[in-house]
Amino acid sequence: MDLQNEKCVMVIDENLPLGIIANTAAIMGITLGKKMPKVVGADVYDRSGNKHLGIIEFPVPILRGNVDIIKTIREKLYKPDFSDLAQGCKTYNEFIEKMKKISEIDLNYFGIAICGAKKKINKLTGSMALLR
Repeated sequence: MDLQNEKCVMVIDENLPLGIIANTAAIMGITLGKKMPKVVGADVYDRSGNKHLGIIEFPVPILRGNVDIIKTIREKLYKPDFSDLAQGCKTYNEFIEKMKKISEIDLNYFGIAICGAKKKINKLTGSMALLR
């Protein structure tokens, strides 16, 4: 990934409870890590010689969104996302089975993570505020 010309952001529904927002960011972060393992830096050591796991090599801003904004972005560019159906599942097998029975139009997205060309990401999200 060319860090100079690439960018990642997460857009999360600001109307969700704080715990669901945190969970949504965590789930999407894990998914991005699986899809983009090379963006996680090497482990580092502190002065005492204690090892610290590598972290992502660039910031991933979390932006304020809502159901409509997230769905619009997703329609323009499909990337890892997190829906109400996924949030309600206790096991991955349950998630698989429920997804087989639902149409995309019936999903409510809690968030979307997008990575790609900085120009394209800025065009989609450049005017959005940080989620605080």
